Amino acid sequence: MDANILAIAQAARDAWNRGDYAGYLTLYHPDVVVHGYAGVEPGLASVRQFYEGFWAAFPNSQLHFDDTIVSGDTLVVRFRVEGVHHGPLLGIPPTGKPMTLPGITILHFAGDQCVERWSQADFMGMLVQLGVAPGLG
Repeated sequence: MDANILAIAQAARDAWNRGDYAGYLTLYHPDVVVHGYAGVEPGLASVRQFYEGFWAAFPNSQLHFDDTIVSGDTLVVRFRVEGVHHGPLLGIPPTGKPMTLPGITILHFAGDQCVERWSQADFMGMLVQLGVAPGLG
């Protein structure tokens, strides 16, 4: 299964990068549980709502895999999303500024879909890049 789940995730990434968001969401099982993104409840509907908000704020964003580790039914990805803030995000009006959002995620698969995901992403750093939060320096 090792190579298969990596290929599934790469196909989802490629769908994201083409703007085929429905294709990206096929990565997730209907009952998926996602940890690490505030407000995302169990189930594909909540995951879809989260991503639709993100894609509206950062249309044409690009998802990159910088490192991947596969073991059995588990895939670990160090990723980054690059985009320009063209739509509202959590009440923040568009800034027109570019951002890079790095993160690490662990996906657990059952068959060909992710059933559980744990993620940490630097959303604070993204807000600093957008100029809506102060930096530390």
